[in-house]
Amino acid sequence: MTGMDHESSPAEESPAGHESSAFEPVALALASGDPDPGPGHGPHASGTGPESGSGSGPHASVSATGTEVVRRGRYLVDRDVYSESRLGSEVLHRRERTPHTLCQRLRQHVECSSGRVRAGLLRLFPIATWLPAYPVKEYLMGDLVSGLSTGVMQLPQGLAYAMLAAVPPVFGLYSSFYPVLLYTLFGTSRHISIGTFAVISLMMGGVCVREAPDSMFYVAANGTNGTGTGTGSESELLLDEGARDAYRVQLIVALTTLVGIIQLVLGVLRFGFVAIYLTEPLVRGFTTAAAVHVFVSQLKYLLGIKTDRFSGPLSVIKSVVAVLGNITTTNLTTLLVGALCMVFLFGVKEVNERYKKKLPVPIPGEIIVVIVSTGVSYGVSLFQNYQVAVVGTIPSGLLPPALPDHTLFSKVAMDSLAIAIVGFSMGISLAKIFALKHGYSVDGNQELIALGLCNFISSFFQTFAITCSMSRSLVQESTGGRTQIAGFLASMVVLLVVVAIGFVFEPLPQTVLAAIIMVNLQGMFKQFRDIPTLWRTSRIELAIWIVAFISSVLLGLDYGLMVSVTFAILTVIYRTQSPKSMVLGQVPGTGLYYDVDKYEECVENSGIKIFHMNSAIYFANSELYVSALMEKTGVDPTVILQARKSREKKRRKNSPEKEEKKNRKNSPEKEEEKKRTAVVKLDMDKGISHEVVDGSSVRLAIQDGAGGPLAEQVNGQVSESHTDWPGEDAHFLDLAEGEGLVHSIILDFTPVTFIDSVGAKAIKSVVKEYAAVDVGVFIACCSRTVLSQLTALQFFGQVVSADLVFPTIHDAVLHCQSRKSRPNGAASQ
Repeated sequence: MTGMDHESSPAEESPAGHESSAFEPVALALASGDPDPGPGHGPHASGTGPESGSGSGPHASVSATGTEVVRRGRYLVDRDVYSESRLGSEVLHRRERTPHTLCQRLRQHVECSSGRVRAGLLRLFPIATWLPAYPVKEYLMGDLVSGLSTGVMQLPQGLAYAMLAAVPPVFGLYSSFYPVLLYTLFGTSRHISIGTFAVISLMMGGVCVREAPDSMFYVAANGTNGTGTGTGSESELLLDEGARDAYRVQLIVALTTLVGIIQLVLGVLRFGFVAIYLTEPLVRGFTTAAAVHVFVSQLKYLLGIKTDRFSGPLSVIKSVVAVLGNITTTNLTTLLVGALCMVFLFGVKEVNERYKKKLPVPIPGEIIVVIVSTGVSYGVSLFQNYQVAVVGTIPSGLLPPALPDHTLFSKVAMDSLAIAIVGFSMGISLAKIFALKHGYSVDGNQELIALGLCNFISSFFQTFAITCSMSRSLVQESTGGRTQIAGFLASMVVLLVVVAIGFVFEPLPQTVLAAIIMVNLQGMFKQFRDIPTLWRTSRIELAIWIVAFISSVLLGLDYGLMVSVTFAILTVIYRTQSPKSMVLGQVPGTGLYYDVDKYEECVENSGIKIFHMNSAIYFANSELYVSALMEKTGVDPTVILQARKSREKKRRKNSPEKEEKKNRKNSPEKEEEKKRTAVVKLDMDKGISHEVVDGSSVRLAIQDGAGGPLAEQVNGQVSESHTDWPGEDAHFLDLAEGEGLVHSIILDFTPVTFIDSVGAKAIKSVVKEYAAVDVGVFIACCSRTVLSQLTALQFFGQVVSADLVFPTIHDAVLHCQSRKSRPNGAASQ
């Protein structure tokens, strides 16, 4: 009906092709079969369903040759043509509803009962809905294997991502324990693995480097602060790493607290929809840019080079320049260890991917690398003998809870908002993927609350912000995890290491952690494959991807995210400013209407233009809608009015009164006098020649510059010799007098999702302008929501009535045809 994918069920022509009157029953038969419509046939009956009222769809029969023949379903509708005015008065009646006062509505929201309390607790603690019915025999073994595998993977990633966050590695272990334990209680997804994640860690590390750069913590050899006005040279300054790390931990804890508060408030206010503004191409372009940042930041650890860490715009370029500037100081032992670890990890990942169906659990390459490299480092004393940087001191046990430093909130407020939204967006997108795969649902608002509580509560125990990890989530799901019991067991593995054997990993080389991080970026770098795919499918989404990537690489992740979201919103505005418009035509013998330029079967009804535009009508595109309407239909009321005025002026000029006056003015006496005067005054230089014709008549020929005749005068009578070619307006009027007259325009409102006051005024103006040139404008397929908006905007009145609005295009077409076929007086009414 709209020229797109759906079919109307309006009144339709009978099989014989008879056009029904607008106020007569109209029969619709869309398939061959028994012509008898059955007892439901009547003026207002909605008649037989598929298969002549028997059955509900296509059925099969067997031919004489044994071939199964499928007959298509059909339907038959016999009803009057309805306008919205008649539909509302005769067919549709609103349900009686008792309006509630403000106090009653408030009482419904705040009313407390045992059922509402129980439902609220179940929403807050989703674990209570599935844990009592947990099938131990079916799920426990899978969750146990999955939890151990994920926990073993969580250990090295926690240590490595703490380096990205610019804090000591042990805080990565804290962040891999508390949030995972809390998500088991509050989360709705059964398969995602909560904990440290490279993008979030890098964003937090950028805040730490910006607010607490190394330059703030240089001290002189005698212990005074090197940032003061001391006279010592740079060689006499030492970096106080203890003070720097302590201040960065305070910053990151304050930042995590704010992230948790923001996510918690958004969840309570039901703002889970904010993630829709981070469209998939934006997120993928953004995370690919984050992978570039992460890779560059780990180069110095892989090479064993000491350089400053940069943040803000162009930080990637500055970091690459710094690494290249110090490339001659590369520690070859560090590079060798890191390169061997990367080769091994790439090989393990390839084996896991190729033989994932045969392996009971993926090979834990990361924990193997950590254990082996820690043993080698301890055995050959890599730090003492080869100056290979190692993790260093890992305190045993958990830290006591402590309040965050609220004085730092103002420094990290804007960063916390970006991290909160990015973290939630990544978490909910992955949670929905697994929920769809395994047949359950996740609540976006509850996920916000769960992440908010995980970050907020855990921040009191010195953790940094977390979200779900794609690589760990895939391991948790592929190894048989069914519930968050697997996440709980993974957190217990981390707790065991923190409490009992954390000191074992003190000799672990930092280059090994850098290798683990770089290899885990493999999946993000594969997102470059999106570019050719998006080039073929959607150029606008490709533009979003590229803008997100380039802006995030060059401007940093915080500013890049702002630019990306702004650009994505601008693309929405662009789409509303450049919608596709078309004129619809009817598929013969049906009530279907499609684009006449696209489908050769579609034919326009004589004198009727059906206009369709894929957009809402509001202040930003109302003028575009009107101009596209006039362009596509070829009917411009302003041009028509001007042409009519021009023709009326010529008609008045050639009226009998004017001719009589002209004849009196051109009497023989006056003509003789004019002739003598003309002969004297005319000059050959003016391009005028004169001669005597038959001895009594004087003939004057007036020529233009090119030698062409403009006029002739014989005996004082001037006659025009040039051709008066009709203009475009006159041409239209000539057509209007024939059979090609456009007498009706139908506006298809199927794609119109909303309309504002500016759009309503534009449509009302269109109706009025076309009425002035005897062209009727009608509206079809207007949704009830848009109708309510038009009513609230006082759209219906003297200019536009509800009789001009029809529920389907076919209703409007039949009305226009019957309107044209009635006598002029009735039609005008």
